[in-house]
Amino acid sequence: MPSSKVLEQKEKIVADLTEELNNACAGVIVDYRGTTVADDTVLRKTLRESGVKYAVVKNTLLGRAAKNANLDGLNDFFNGTTAIATSSDDYVAAARILCKFADTHKNFAIKVGFIDNDVITAEKIVSLSKLPSREILLATVCNAFNAPIASFARAVQAIVDKMNSGEAAPAAEAAAEAPAEA
Repeated sequence: MPSSKVLEQKEKIVADLTEELNNACAGVIVDYRGTTVADDTVLRKTLRESGVKYAVVKNTLLGRAAKNANLDGLNDFFNGTTAIATSSDDYVAAARILCKFADTHKNFAIKVGFIDNDVITAEKIVSLSKLPSREILLATVCNAFNAPIASFARAVQAIVDKMNSGEAAPAAEAAAEAPAEA
């Protein structure tokens, strides 16, 4: 039987993991088997720069935390080597980075994930990873809103340019000479 000190440490880890899962908008569970220390260091740095938390955890502790966070559907995937990446504000960052890493490292595999407390499959994570970043999506939306305004501004400017070049002057004179209808 473990000592009370060890049990307290494990309870704290489970509580911290539960809080992390509850505060995350998205998370990805991976099998990191065969990853070298150098590759792992690069991966962790990339995730950290994107605001993604990444940790290697014991399956039993993560299982308890998932149960506490009402993510019971994850429990079937807690076997072998397990690491979890969570993000509190970016739905695709963890998926994008981990799927890219998995493409270049044959033993590294995506197991399962979750979005807003809904468990999603590895296939859906791969699809999610192919979405553009939040910044690119926002820029696309802004461009879509900006396009009609820019077209209108160009049309108005073309009219002003024609008026200033004198092309519109004969038409204005013809309109002034026409008799007014009563």
